[in-house]
Amino acid sequence: MFSDQIKTKCSLPYSLYPAQQIKQFEGQAAASVDRSLYDLMKCAGEACYQVFNMYFPDAQRVLVLTGRGNNGGDGYVFATHAKRAGLSVQLCHMGDPSQLTGDAKLAKQNWLAEKGAIEDIEQIDFATADVIVDALLGTGLSGPLRVDYQRLICKINQSDKPVLSVDVPSGLNADNGTISDVAVKAVATITFVGLKQGLFTGRAAEYCGQIYFSGLGITDQFALLAKSDVTRVTYQQLSRLLAPRNRVSHKGSFGRSLLIGGNIGMPGAIRLASEACLRSGSGLVKVLTRSENQDVVMAGRPELMLAQIDVDTLDNTSLLNWATNLVVGPGLGHDEWAKKLFSVAFATDLPLVLDADGLNFLAENPARRDRWILTPHPGEAARLLGCSVAQIEQDRLTAVKELQLIFGGVVVLKGAGTLICDGKRIYIANVGNPGMASGGMGDVLSGIIGGLLAQGLDLLQATMLAVCIHGMAGDLAAEKGERGLLASDLFPYIRKLVNPK
Repeated sequence: MFSDQIKTKCSLPYSLYPAQQIKQFEGQAAASVDRSLYDLMKCAGEACYQVFNMYFPDAQRVLVLTGRGNNGGDGYVFATHAKRAGLSVQLCHMGDPSQLTGDAKLAKQNWLAEKGAIEDIEQIDFATADVIVDALLGTGLSGPLRVDYQRLICKINQSDKPVLSVDVPSGLNADNGTISDVAVKAVATITFVGLKQGLFTGRAAEYCGQIYFSGLGITDQFALLAKSDVTRVTYQQLSRLLAPRNRVSHKGSFGRSLLIGGNIGMPGAIRLASEACLRSGSGLVKVLTRSENQDVVMAGRPELMLAQIDVDTLDNTSLLNWATNLVVGPGLGHDEWAKKLFSVAFATDLPLVLDADGLNFLAENPARRDRWILTPHPGEAARLLGCSVAQIEQDRLTAVKELQLIFGGVVVLKGAGTLICDGKRIYIANVGNPGMASGGMGDVLSGIIGGLLAQGLDLLQATMLAVCIHGMAGDLAAEKGERGLLASDLFPYIRKLVNPK
């Protein structure tokens, strides 16, 4: 067989593709090395069996669910390998197997030659299966699921059996990570030729489980034909940006960050952002907040400085000249005090991180500039684009591109599979966990971005690395449990991650 080494989380490729692009070029890539599409199908079925053995070494009875098209063909090849290995295999086909054509028909014939049986979906025996292999739809999903597929997928999910999905969990959109009705909840997914972009954002994390990859021996040839504008980013890849500090450095060597926010009743947001900025390595951090909140902001963190200034004379002082970068928005509020601060900060040409209420002001006063970083969650993104949250989540990749096109700079669309767009490419960071769905996490991210900007990273570098550090810190902190995870729990891990070995 020609299948190459199975790649796991730490070794997955970086480039991501829409499903149609993979379909368009995989045949050409195979032909360039004198391979047929049926060779690829055999390799895909073999790779699926290899992952099955790795993930379920003790399984003896496997239920294989196949459908029309090449995804079903992959399932037939897998079933043939499993039967030859002595496993008990029940293969059930959705629809009429006599309608299979091309390579999938050849795979079916080889299964029958092994004296394998093809049963109707109604004959499924969930109770005796150790593992279910989902080869129903893959990337063949287009539009809403038929009712019979919906019913079957619901039964799969209700069976409480572990599922290995082939290429894409059935029901999941391979391009944007959404589901229209239901989707198979797999514990592992093996995907082929090129990584599908929809496996890494949106609701994909809920359905894919552990992702494995096989290039089927044509990885290099495919990469020469297909051009990707979506890329995964990881901390391991980006941590090289954090070079060891010069031995004769001083605090002025690492920037002066001014953070603006913390209206009455909201001191925590600006405190979290400011401490995150310090912990990320900014040389000096000054906080401009309501006088009523100054004691709370400073409590327990004397390294922070306060901007002692009357907001009405802010634009006539040297404070903004002091700063090398700004973070505006955490706990800013929406009153006259907040409006004044926003307008003054907005008028500068300093590198600017805009978050929270700063984004709400931007939604009311749209503008475009190059030297800022916008960090909306889906609700803020919806306000910026004048649409619903559901529309944002329906196609996150398109949403982040539209945000960047309209507002410029670098845009972060937060959420599961955080997206970063600079107008040229989209970057996806698969870090973080549900425990981070708590107040203050976004403020910490803004502070990390500000801290990295202060140290000389450019807007895109600072954003990508900050998103990775933030998510990894959350994952490390969640090792003690996701429920009850606080934003401030990330600080020890942030310090560790900004000092790579």
